Amino acid sequence: MGENKRLEYKETINSNTFLKTVSAYANYGGGKILFGISDDGEILGIQDPVEAKLNLENKINDSIRPVPEYALEIQEGDIISLTVFEGMYKPYMYKGKAYKRNDMATIEVDRLEYSRLILEGQGQSFEELPALRQELTFSRLEEELVRVLEVEKLDKDILKTLELYSERKGYNNAAALLADRNDFKGVDMIRFGKDIDEIMDRESVEQVSLLIQLEKSMGMYRKYYQYEKIEGVERRTIEKIPEKAYREAIANALVHRAWDVKASIKVSMFEDRIEISSPGGLPAELSADEYVNGQISILRNPIIGNVFFRLKYIEKFGTGILRINHLYRNSIKKPGYKVFENSIKVVLPVMEELGKFTEMEAVVWRQMQGQKEMTRVQIERNTGIKKDTLLRILNGMIEKGFIQKTGAGRGTKYIRNVSTDN
Repeated sequence: MGENKRLEYKETINSNTFLKTVSAYANYGGGKILFGISDDGEILGIQDPVEAKLNLENKINDSIRPVPEYALEIQEGDIISLTVFEGMYKPYMYKGKAYKRNDMATIEVDRLEYSRLILEGQGQSFEELPALRQELTFSRLEEELVRVLEVEKLDKDILKTLELYSERKGYNNAAALLADRNDFKGVDMIRFGKDIDEIMDRESVEQVSLLIQLEKSMGMYRKYYQYEKIEGVERRTIEKIPEKAYREAIANALVHRAWDVKASIKVSMFEDRIEISSPGGLPAELSADEYVNGQISILRNPIIGNVFFRLKYIEKFGTGILRINHLYRNSIKKPGYKVFENSIKVVLPVMEELGKFTEMEAVVWRQMQGQKEMTRVQIERNTGIKKDTLLRILNGMIEKGFIQKTGAGRGTKYIRNVSTDN
C-alpha cells in the first residue's frame, strides 16, 4: 500500500518532521506512520528498533501538547508502526502550531481551522455558539412549524426543544440562521446565457432565514427549469431537472455548509445544467469517496439539520446523494459531485431520457458528453464499435437531430445538438 492521507512512510527516526503528522492525525481522524520504509515503499528496517521505539515515545511525549493517544509496535522487518488516534482534547500542537493532512502532505492549519479545533476540543460547534444578535424574531419558522407540525404557536419551550435557545446562553447561531433577519451570507443565484459572460438574471438572498433562502431558491429553479405542457385536456408540468433533486441539493447545501465561512452558496444556472457550490468542503473525518458514494454522512450542523428534518425539507440523514442519483436513474446524463478543499460542487444536468435513444446510440451519446466535438476515429476508439456499424449509428443520430456533422473527409467531426437536451 502506498502513502495516502492516513498513512505515511519514514525511512529513519532521525528527523522530527513526523511530529507534525502526529499533530495532524490527533486533530483529524487518526492515522499511521511506518518507520523503516522508503517513500517508494521499499522495506529498509530500523537499526535497534527497541531503542528507536523508546526514542519515538519520548519525542511524542515531550513535543506534542496535549499528549495524544497512540500505539507503538515493532513489526516484521524491523519496521516500527506508530498509530495515532484522533483525540478529544483538540487542538494537538507541535511547537505551538496545529497541523492537518492535505492529501499526502502535512500542513499547518489556518486561523479558521484552528478556531474550529478549539471548539471541537470544548465539545462545541459553530452553530451552538451564542448568536451575536439576540433580538431575533421567527415568524417564518413559526409559519412552517404550525403548517407541518400543527403546533399552536412558537414559544420558548419549543425553541429549547429544537436546541435553538437556552436560558443560560440565549439564542445560538443556529437560531440566528433560522430567524427572520440575521447577519449571515446566503444564496447567490445567477442564470447565464450562452456563456458566463452573458448574465440573464440574478438574485441574491442573504441576511434572512434559511427557510426563505430555500423558498427563493426553489422559485428561481421553477422559473427556468419547469414548464407546463398541454396534452389533450390535461395540463402537465415538465421538469427539465427533477425538482426533488434540486431541492435536495439546495437543502443539503444549507444544512451541511460551513457557516463560519463568510461566503454565499453559489447557484449557477445554465441551459444544460445547474451547478451548486457550497462553502466549507467536507468535514475532516469524511473522505471524498465516502461522500460521493453516499456511504456515510457526518452532519456539520445537526441542530439546523434536525429542524429541516422535522419540517420535511430533507428526509433521512445521509441519503441525499443516493436520492439524487435515483432520480436520474433513467437519464443518460448523470449528476456530478466535485470535492475541493474549501468547497463542494453538485452538478445537476438537464435530463436526457434513455428512451429516445437506441442502446447503441446511448453508448455513443455518453462518449460525446462533455466533449465540444469528436471525430469518428475518437468515438470508435472509445466505444470499440467497428467503423461501418458506427457510421450507420452516427448517420441515424444525425437524421434524428441528436448530433450534427461538420467538415468533410479526414476533417469530419460530430457535435452534440444541444437542442435535444431540452
